Amino acid sequence: MTVEVGSKTEGKVTGITNFGAFVDLGDKQSGMVHISEVADSYVKDIHDVLKVGDTVKVLVLNDKDGKIALSIKQATDKPRPRHHERKPRPQQHQQRPESFDDMMSGFMKESEDRLSTLRKNTEGKRGGRGGRRG
Repeated sequence: MTVEVGSKTEGKVTGITNFGAFVDLGDKQSGMVHISEVADSYVKDIHDVLKVGDTVKVLVLNDKDGKIALSIKQATDKPRPRHHERKPRPQQHQQRPESFDDMMSGFMKESEDRLSTLRKNTEGKRGGRGGRRG
């Protein structure tokens, strides 16, 4: 019996690596669950979540060239979130857009401030490495 993409099945964890876990699906078939598909939350160390011999429910994601990709987090039936009524957001005061001239003058002032600070910090430090070259 071959596994079908999109089907849920149970399997037994046969091996664990730092990037995922291998799961025996029976009928001489096995697949791999990538570490990102183990749990809904971030998993730093897969050994904190799984161990060899665990029986897990998995969803078959794809089957390419005999390599079966599985997911544990997508196999669990999660309750659907309820639609809550949204509260209207408080109105923010809309500023009128600045004119081009206002934006340009602000840019020029900021640019001059930065250049003067840069000049102060580099003054007297010219000459690069070492002594004078002749």
